[in-house]
Amino acid sequence: MLDNPLAVRRAAMDLLARREHGRIELARKLRQRGAGEALIEEALDRLAEQGLLSEARYLESFIRSKAMAGYGPLRIREELAQRGLPRADIEVALSSSGFDWAERLRQVWERKFAELPGNARERARQGRFLAYRGYPQDMIGRLLSGR
Repeated sequence: MLDNPLAVRRAAMDLLARREHGRIELARKLRQRGAGEALIEEALDRLAEQGLLSEARYLESFIRSKAMAGYGPLRIREELAQRGLPRADIEVALSSSGFDWAERLRQVWERKFAELPGNARERARQGRFLAYRGYPQDMIGRLLSGR
């Protein structure tokens, strides 16, 4: 039970030591561990003031992790929005991530398929896979048509 400021801060620090967290995600995890709302807000405000809790770092870390795992900008954007992050912050983070999404798409496609589809059925199968991974249809179309 997290019933004092020190216990809440320690639990938050333990979670942040493992990986970056967004404010909403961290608050949810602390709530699940029994911390009160006032204690959570106080602890998170202090951590943010001290630079230990940073939405920008969280966004950067999340985007890098998902992109390296082969996911595209559409899927990453949706996952971040589901985590309660502001759309404007997500867009800024995605545009400043430095990833060449067309190149990431090509790498994912090569790892999975390696050759252009020979018929419409295979083209649709490859397109579905890449769309599920979160790449835009126009990029997928250009790749699968050999451009």
